[in-house]
Amino acid sequence: MAAAGLGGYGFVHTAAFGRAPRGARLDRILASPHFTQGHFENLVPVPIMPEEVDNKENRFSAMWKFLFGNKSALSPARPLVSKKTDLIALPRDEDIAVWMGHSNFYLQLGGRRILIDPTFGAYASPVWFINRAFAGSNIYTADDIPPLDVLAISHDHWDHLDYPTVMALKEKAAHVVCPLGVGEYFEQWGFDAARIHEEDWGTAIPIDDALTIHIVPSQHFSGRFLQQNLTEWCGMVFETKKRLVYYTGDGGYGAHFADIGRRFGGFNLVLAECGQYNMAWHPIHMLPQETAQMAVDVGAKAVIAGHNSKFALARHPWEEPLVALTEASIERPYELLTPCIGEAVPIGWAKAGDFQPWWERML
Repeated sequence: MAAAGLGGYGFVHTAAFGRAPRGARLDRILASPHFTQGHFENLVPVPIMPEEVDNKENRFSAMWKFLFGNKSALSPARPLVSKKTDLIALPRDEDIAVWMGHSNFYLQLGGRRILIDPTFGAYASPVWFINRAFAGSNIYTADDIPPLDVLAISHDHWDHLDYPTVMALKEKAAHVVCPLGVGEYFEQWGFDAARIHEEDWGTAIPIDDALTIHIVPSQHFSGRFLQQNLTEWCGMVFETKKRLVYYTGDGGYGAHFADIGRRFGGFNLVLAECGQYNMAWHPIHMLPQETAQMAVDVGAKAVIAGHNSKFALARHPWEEPLVALTEASIERPYELLTPCIGEAVPIGWAKAGDFQPWWERML
């Protein structure tokens, strides 16, 4: 038992788990208006998992179903459809978005190269038997990524901050952008502190004269193991002279979306969370109908759905988020773009009819 205890202690203290913020970084966190009583809080306090769901299911029964229930519909029966774009060969002056599965996006904006929440590993967890990536969803590796102007990380969950991926990209990223506290991981992992830009909600980070990144609120939580909400979570707005692109990050539906829409006056493209939802944790992940409403709230001209098609982190069928969002987007004032993994999308020019519902070929 002692050996097992020591082994467990050693495991959770490996580099991948990170460490709690300290020093000047902790001082900044303590000064944040969003940090109270020892943890970060959402703009509107919400439970991560309500005690009861529709008076039928509590958090324990929901977790039991997630871990041990029938999972036959949660992942595709064959490798996902994909179309691998040569990112290194893309002309830098073209504004392009490439969805890489889940919440991983590659952007070219104003001549700058940006990679968001990359997860090239086989698992969205610290262990090999939990949250395995779908077959065909990992078509990119770090070797396929060109030198980056920005590596953007929205929060510290395993499906957004993947230690092996980040370390493989370490020499490629000129700047790291993240919310308060998340910079501690990068500093621990040997990144130059001068390259790390971490800010609170409502703060602009000017990368250079061509790109500014705004840290905006989301309604979510953080933590890589037992301790939660010691670091912040966020969405991001990428602003150039010609484009505004909004990445929602993870989070539930709330009034903050309308506030973001009013502040920025609409977006050329929204990279939207849509997937891994469940009524047991509805406050911190949007349902597809809410994703559609969010797109209206923020003034999206076009939408690409993420947070799906790579990991089974919820109980819905793997294709359901895409099907449901397509239905919810009928007669909405935006273009729902449905590229397959790896397919390049020209920002500002793409239309819904340019892309086929690729998931239908797999059903």
